[in-house]
Amino acid sequence: MSDLQAYIRNRKQSDPDFASDYEAGYQQFKIGVMLKLAREDAGLTQEEVAKKLNTKKSAISRIENHAEDIRLSTLEKYARAFGKTLKLELQETAEV
Repeated sequence: MSDLQAYIRNRKQSDPDFASDYEAGYQQFKIGVMLKLAREDAGLTQEEVAKKLNTKKSAISRIENHAEDIRLSTLEKYARAFGKTLKLELQETAEV
C-alpha cells in the first residue's frame, strides 16, 4: 500500500465527512473517465461528439472533466452519439 493509499484509508476512518466527500468526488471523476474512454474507443474527438449532440466542444470537455450533477438524459445522449446505451446499476456499499 502506498503512502497516499494509507493516508486516504486512515483519513476516511477518522473523518466521516472526508470519507463521504472523497467517495462522491471519486465517483464523479470515474464517470468522466468512463465517458472519455468510451468516446476514444469509438474513435471520436470531443468536437465530433459535440457536433452529434448539437453543442460545443467545451460542453463535451466539461462533461468529461467535471461530471458532477450530470443529467441522465445528457448521459444517454452522450452514449448514443457513438452507438452505446447507458446502463445503470445499484450495488450494495461496504460499510466504512
